[in-house]
Amino acid sequence: MLAFVPSATLVGVAPVPVRIEVHVARGLPSLTVVGLPAAAVREARERVRAALASSGCALPRSRVLIHLAPADLRKDGAGLDLGIALAILAADGRIPREAASRWHAYGELGLDGTVRPAAGAFAVALGEAAGGHGADASRWLLAPDDARAIRAAGPRPRVAPVRDLAQAIRIVRGLEEPAPARGGSDRPPAPDVPPPDLRDVRGQPRAVWALEVAAAGRHALLLTGPPGSGKTMLARRLPGLLPDLEHAHAIESARVRSAADAGPMRHLPERPPFRAPHARITPAGLLGGGRPPRPGEVSLAHRGVLFLDELPEFARDALEGLRQPLQEGRIRVDRFGARTEFPAAFQLIAARNPCPCGWYGSEPPRCRCRPDARARYGRRVSGPILDRIDLHLSVARVDPAESVAAPSGEPSAHVAARVLAARRIAAARQGGPNATLRSAAIERWVLAEPEVRARLAATATGLTARGAMRAARVARTIADLAGREAVRPDDVDAAIDLVRLPAEAPATVDAA
Repeated sequence: MLAFVPSATLVGVAPVPVRIEVHVARGLPSLTVVGLPAAAVREARERVRAALASSGCALPRSRVLIHLAPADLRKDGAGLDLGIALAILAADGRIPREAASRWHAYGELGLDGTVRPAAGAFAVALGEAAGGHGADASRWLLAPDDARAIRAAGPRPRVAPVRDLAQAIRIVRGLEEPAPARGGSDRPPAPDVPPPDLRDVRGQPRAVWALEVAAAGRHALLLTGPPGSGKTMLARRLPGLLPDLEHAHAIESARVRSAADAGPMRHLPERPPFRAPHARITPAGLLGGGRPPRPGEVSLAHRGVLFLDELPEFARDALEGLRQPLQEGRIRVDRFGARTEFPAAFQLIAARNPCPCGWYGSEPPRCRCRPDARARYGRRVSGPILDRIDLHLSVARVDPAESVAAPSGEPSAHVAARVLAARRIAAARQGGPNATLRSAAIERWVLAEPEVRARLAATATGLTARGAMRAARVARTIADLAGREAVRPDDVDAAIDLVRLPAEAPATVDAA
């Protein structure tokens, strides 16, 4: 007998429909899977065998052929387990074939029959909540009992959470009514530890100002300074200045996380993600890759912040791979003859030392690096990457005595309110943050006044054409923070001061 159950597999972060076809025929008992199954899918045979036995349904003592259509699409992941088990039972006549074909199924089976979340479960369920992958809108999805985030994502969720294979069988047979996920708030619980606050920053007014400009315009920021100057402390306070995720952006972020991580997702994310990978991360770990291709850190930071501490210590290939996402907000990964595209619209904040030992320019002199060593260290980050970073700031160490005497900084909540107001102005004007402004929009919203154009032309000496456009975008952000409709020449001056790459980082600075 022949039966089928619809399911899906991930390609990048998007689910692609898969039809699980099972044929049970006379012959020596065997279980064969065809249709380009990857290792995790081939191993489903043993998981399904044990799960069926634990649920009181032995594997048919016949020849069982499982075909995963389309045959030319590689299938990976354990999400097909549940559909394979149901299709086998339908083909063996133990559940109605017509009933089985009306259900999508996606979930990993434990040896005891429990249904567990699989990578991509949220993305697959989201497709069903929106009406299915081209399927009948009345069709439901059987998925792990982990669907609160799905309930928050879709206007008409059609996801029936199941605890184990036995419950899924009862639902398909009509012995138990499917129930959509209920209970609990769709908002994530308050964190036990509040995010770092800007009030902890003392004696760095220019750095705090640069952080505010970066947050308001979603500009990339590079901090250069010696150890102990507060680069990491500043970077980790940037997420606290950003607005909450819009609903559509929260769904995008959750979809990427689902594709990369099979862990439970009880809620849609509310805050922008913050990713801080170690400098020894591989290019595939940072940019995405593997077999099958999975999202990297640049995609996990989608709609949030990517912090690269000790920027020159990252692999050259990894840093050069940042060109495309910084420019386009997405990244294409070519692996094993297949091209996969991942979203990567992140805000970059990076930090580096002025030399290999970190003490170049300190007083009293502590640096022992040779000039050629400093030059090689500086070349580890290429010019094209630096030219794609909007803001460049030298951060100096604050004198300890002055730091203790200095008052606390402005709270993050106050700065975040100004950032939110500036972002709303930009969104109402051009539909997005100023960091994404293109040439036509810059002409209209920044360079419309002749004196502004003349000031930019006069002060952009030494910058590339891309650098001049970066300065124009930053000037627009500075004007938005001040609540001005038009950019002024002094906004251009302030922007040039933040955009131009410093020759070297000062060693100390007064707290005043």
